[in-house]
Amino acid sequence: MELLVENVQSYPRPPALEPVPQRVRVMLGGAVIADTTSALRVLETHHAPSYYLPRADVTCAIAPSAGSSFCEWKGRAAYWTLTAGGVVAEAAAWSYPKPDARFAPLKDHLAFYAARMEACFVGAVRVLPQPGDFYGGWVTPNLEGRIKGGPGTRHW
Repeated sequence: MELLVENVQSYPRPPALEPVPQRVRVMLGGAVIADTTSALRVLETHHAPSYYLPRADVTCAIAPSAGSSFCEWKGRAAYWTLTAGGVVAEAAAWSYPKPDARFAPLKDHLAFYAARMEACFVGAVRVLPQPGDFYGGWVTPNLEGRIKGGPGTRHW
């Protein structure tokens, strides 16, 4: 299934939550650590989509990481360290254990920082990480518009 052209500037605020029709895979330490056809994605103005995979479809070791953050839309995020194939990826995934009502479907799902993984795929497309070190969106070649995350864009 081909990815349709999307402009990140036309994504809504507050963000939208939608199912992902493509298969989504994540690799770490030479292994596929997550593989699902049941992913969800969050679309927010000027962001690359964040992909959330059911925790039941994640096969690597998962341990809590220090710290948390707060999203005005989704609630308090928890961070996770992942281990596979002898590779330890600190704070490489996040989740919303008690998401706000509008984002309740994200409960029991994990999102992965593409920059901390060996590879992430939406369908057959290998993703790039959203610019910067704060946001965790996945950049695919079908995205148009200015994506937040680089220097000077964090608070707009």
